[in-house]
Amino acid sequence: MLLDSYRIEIFNNKCMPGAMSVQCFAHLDQDVSEALPYLNAEWGGFEYIKDPPSVTFKIHGKLLTVHGRKIAVNANKNEDEVRKIIEWVKREINRVWENRAAITPRYEGMPRPQLIRILKCLPKTNCRQCGEPTCMVFATRVADGVKGSADCPPLTPKAKTELDAYMKPFAMDAEGTIPW
Repeated sequence: MLLDSYRIEIFNNKCMPGAMSVQCFAHLDQDVSEALPYLNAEWGGFEYIKDPPSVTFKIHGKLLTVHGRKIAVNANKNEDEVRKIIEWVKREINRVWENRAAITPRYEGMPRPQLIRILKCLPKTNCRQCGEPTCMVFATRVADGVKGSADCPPLTPKAKTELDAYMKPFAMDAEGTIPW
């Protein structure tokens, strides 16, 4: 086991004191720097920094950054959600570290989803059935991992298949492995 223990720090965003979400840092008692390229390969991080090593992911509309000695997660509902996320990240760090011999490390981030490519799959009717004011806003939410093809009722089966295929490399939770 690479990561055994940590201490959680929860705080409100000082720039937006009235925000309805909390931020968190998990201060790690063990250095996980060596696991980051493997985690990046498994999760498809959109930003990887080599020195000092860190990898950032977008998950369910949240930014999650793993550093050698710290994990940062934004836009959390409450302390219970923070604890679930950090425990899940801990398990994933240990899982990829234990399986590193079978994983090719990745030292660069994944390309970001292209809004125009997503928009081409959409009906472009601005019907608002998805809860967004325009198809462009919906495409942005898809790129951020907050919305998916199932959230667009008028999407044809062919367009749904095309959008899902395009987004699969960017969606680390496509297999339903994220527990929150």
